[in-house]
Amino acid sequence: MTASSGENSVDSKSSLSGLAPLEAVLFDIDGTLCDSDPIHFYAFREMLPEIGFNGGVPITAEYYIENFAGKHNDDVARILFPDDFERGLKFTEDKEAMFRRLATEQLKPVNGIYKVKKWVEDRGLKRAAVTNAPRPNAELMLTILGLTDFFQALIIGNECKHAKPHPEPYLKALEILNVSKDHTFVFEDSVSGIKAGVAAGMPVIGLTTGNPEHILIEEKPTFLIKDYNDSKLWAALEELDKKSGSSSATSGA
Repeated sequence: MTASSGENSVDSKSSLSGLAPLEAVLFDIDGTLCDSDPIHFYAFREMLPEIGFNGGVPITAEYYIENFAGKHNDDVARILFPDDFERGLKFTEDKEAMFRRLATEQLKPVNGIYKVKKWVEDRGLKRAAVTNAPRPNAELMLTILGLTDFFQALIIGNECKHAKPHPEPYLKALEILNVSKDHTFVFEDSVSGIKAGVAAGMPVIGLTTGNPEHILIEEKPTFLIKDYNDSKLWAALEELDKKSGSSSATSGA
C-alpha cells in the first residue's frame, strides 16, 4: 500500500456506516466484477499496429491505463482518429468483437466476488451493474461470470445521454432501483468510474485490479481494496452491519 492509500483506509471501518440502513450496492463490470483489463489491453496491442497507430509500435500497459482503461468507446474513437470519428468507431467495434472472442475462454472473476454476492443477497439488498462497456460485452461478461440473474438492472453508458465519468449512469441506476444515494455505495476500478460514482454523491470503494493506487486515490474513493477478500472491505461491512442492526453475520470476514 502506498502512504496515501494507507491514510485513505484508516477510517474504512466507519466509512460506510453512515449509509445504514443500506438499500443497494452498485457495481461496475470491467475490472470490478472480472479481470478483463488484460484482455482489452491484448486486443488493443494486437490491433493498433495494424492501423499504423504510434508508428506501428505496440502500446505499453501504462499507455493503455492512461488513455483507454474505463473510457467510453466514443472517447477512445476520438483519441485514435480525431479527424475521422466514424473510422474510430469502426475500430472500437472490431476491437470489442476481438475482446468477446478472447473473453469467452479467458475471462476470470475478481477474487472474492461471490463472497460479496452472498453478502448482498443475504441482506436482500438491491443491486445494479453500471458500465461503459457495450451491451453485448456486458451481457457476455455477466453470463460467463454467472451473475446475470444477480443484477436487477443493467445500465449501459451509451444508452444514457452521458456515459461515465458523468454521473448520469449511476443516477439512472438509483432511479431504476428506487433507492437513495444516501443508502447506496459503489464498487469501481477506473478513474472515470470512481469520478462518476463520487459525482453521483455516493461512497465509492475502488479496486486496484487494473489501475495504480496513486491514480485512483486522486478521484477520492472512500477507500481502496485489492480485491473482495481485502480485510479493509470486510471490516467496513461488519461495521455497517452493526449500525444497521443486521441479524446476518459477515461470515468469513
